[in-house]
Amino acid sequence: MFQIGKTIVSEEILEKDFVCNLSACKGACCIAGDAGAPLDQQETEILKDIYPKVKPFLRKEGIKAIEEQGTSIIGADGEFETPLIDGADCAYVTFDNKGTALCGIEEAYNQGDIDWKKPVSCHLYPVRTQDYSEFSAVNYHHWHICDDACTLGKELQVPVYKFVKEALIRKYGEDWYAELEKVAEKIQK
Repeated sequence: MFQIGKTIVSEEILEKDFVCNLSACKGACCIAGDAGAPLDQQETEILKDIYPKVKPFLRKEGIKAIEEQGTSIIGADGEFETPLIDGADCAYVTFDNKGTALCGIEEAYNQGDIDWKKPVSCHLYPVRTQDYSEFSAVNYHHWHICDDACTLGKELQVPVYKFVKEALIRKYGEDWYAELEKVAEKIQK
């Protein structure tokens, strides 16, 4: 572990390799598990605001789940998260013609209908963050459904922190990421 500003960072994000391999996993992270994507308070407000523009990109099952549960919910752990369809798929998930899970929010973003890509927790994955009173923890999360992403990352020699560069900058800023790169250079020597 090392510290950058008010973050405590796991060295695993520098040491582990990762590149999403959607052709292998079919977006399983959006349809597996027992909770929705983690959200912060600000993101719950954003979801309320953009829902009318995202709705046309969603499946009828997702629309039904959102209209019954809300654009966000409070999960079993007391934290905000995206709602699920029947306790499984994220309500915002869609599928392409090959059966690969996609994000309806990101589809609306890609079409230029909204200017918010998706929840930062999704954008950061496999990095997970946890805010505490004095600092934030930045950790690598290994989930067996992402084993193909680990294999592809190793083949391409892409460490986690490089794979999620855009998301880390979105969350912590350019200066923070520049500091992370300096730490990575020292560790790799």
